Amino acid sequence: MTAYVISEVEVWDAHAIERYRTLAAQSIALYGGRYLARGGAAELVEGGPPPKALVIVEFPSMQRAHEWYASKEYGEALKVRRTALERRLIFVEGLPVV
Repeated sequence: MTAYVISEVEVWDAHAIERYRTLAAQSIALYGGRYLARGGAAELVEGGPPPKALVIVEFPSMQRAHEWYASKEYGEALKVRRTALERRLIFVEGLPVV
């Protein structure tokens, strides 16, 4: 069953975010993930507060998403993330294939 990693981010450092994005993208690919959305326009239709930049990554399974997050490859990106951005990070299971 697929899983999705949803990040709501606020960029702090434009230079550091570029390094983070490079490292994160490389690690995501290693664990079978792919970007579905990466900071495009987000429109609030109901509720609040307004969304910050959103990133959605699809992984083949929740286990694979957790393996990616705990990996040494992503660990390098996490070191940069501390100064690059603030975020909320959510893991959610997808629907079973019918």
